[in-house]
Amino acid sequence: MNTNRTLSNTTVGDLMTPDPVRIQSNAPLTKAAHLLDQHRIHGLPVVDDSGALVGVVSQTDMLRARTTEYLWSGWRGLQVRHLMSTPALTVSADASLTDAASRMEEYQVHRLVVVGPDGTSPIGIVSTSDLVRAMAAEVADE
Repeated sequence: MNTNRTLSNTTVGDLMTPDPVRIQSNAPLTKAAHLLDQHRIHGLPVVDDSGALVGVVSQTDMLRARTTEYLWSGWRGLQVRHLMSTPALTVSADASLTDAASRMEEYQVHRLVVVGPDGTSPIGIVSTSDLVRAMAAEVADE
């Protein structure tokens, strides 16, 4: 983190991981599992055919499917839309870290999808790890 920046003047856009890996809502769930594993990430924005954000699928959603017999028995036939959380929790790039942290805490989630000015295009991901890393960097800079 830039030593001239503090958490109070850092925005979500400063910390987000840009251009997130995303998946189509009609993609097989097995593809989502592969992408999560391949990219070593914990959640994927889910988009429709036009690229608009429609949900998020996470490792927790996958785990839930594994522990629910009727879902697990049909695992190979499931599409992302069957398990995704909707609506996706979003934040704008110019939001404060406090706003992002408050939203994560309120909804008990570990990531927010950062959306562009249109409010539907995923342009990044900000996670609890990003926020904690920024906090640790600020303390180290003091």
